[in-house]
Amino acid sequence: MNRKLYVSIFCLVMILAGCDKLGMFQAKTAVEKKVAPTAAFVGKGPVVAKINGTMVTLDDLNQDLEAYNASVPADKPELKITTRDKKIEYLKNDKVRQILLYQEALKQGLDKKQDILLALEKTKQNLLVLELVRKETENVDVTSGEIEEYYNLYKDKLKEPEERQIREIVVPGEQDAKDIMIQLLQGADFATLAKDRSKAKSAVSGGDLGYLQRGKKSEQFDAIAFSDSLEVGKVSSIFKSPDGYCIVKLEGKRGGKQKTLSEMWDDIKRALVFLKQQQKMENMIDQLNRSAKIEIIEGEIK
Repeated sequence: MNRKLYVSIFCLVMILAGCDKLGMFQAKTAVEKKVAPTAAFVGKGPVVAKINGTMVTLDDLNQDLEAYNASVPADKPELKITTRDKKIEYLKNDKVRQILLYQEALKQGLDKKQDILLALEKTKQNLLVLELVRKETENVDVTSGEIEEYYNLYKDKLKEPEERQIREIVVPGEQDAKDIMIQLLQGADFATLAKDRSKAKSAVSGGDLGYLQRGKKSEQFDAIAFSDSLEVGKVSSIFKSPDGYCIVKLEGKRGGKQKTLSEMWDDIKRALVFLKQQQKMENMIDQLNRSAKIEIIEGEIK
């Protein structure tokens, strides 16, 4: 099993893990499909319904409702089934209907169809992979020292993104830029010159680009506009960019705050746990791969 296949499996597992309640519901449904109509479900709690001999326990019902409630949009909490009356209504209508249809499907022998059996087997494989990953990674943890080490190593990259309000003047020729620079040094208003002389689209707003982050313009622009030496209210030197000869003025700064270790603690811990879980599963798959007998018949792939 190569790394690409591992990644695919792990992505599948992570997707399923993000919907673990739905996965549990699907697993129970798959189990139900293998039970005879007159058999009792294996579940905890008292029996809350009997449909042609098929028993539904309180645990079965609550698992269904938990999965349903997890799927309800956050902006529509009123759709959740939380009261006793709503639970009884769901049981009498939705749950009973589901089991009656399931029993009819069994009577018609649909559970013997090859495509159904194949789908059940694939579902079983996915659920077992999910359970194996959960079992192997549930106890993975990181130490305080590891979190602190990660923070100290990458804290500069964990800053809030800095934004700068920039005005620009862009002209096609270097001499034009020099003439404008002389006027600026003599006290001319940057925004007025931008409106009169700049060839950029921003000229209509006095060269104002608003607040920008690095990467929104060219590398040459970032090197000058986001330079530590450019102070608020100051004008840059002339520089060449893909747009032409440029002069920028820094109007303001915001963001760029260094987050503290305590602010980043939980995020760093989750990231490190996930990386350790990935590494543990990769080690397991590498070990299984070395001891497995694998044959790929590429000629049959069309």
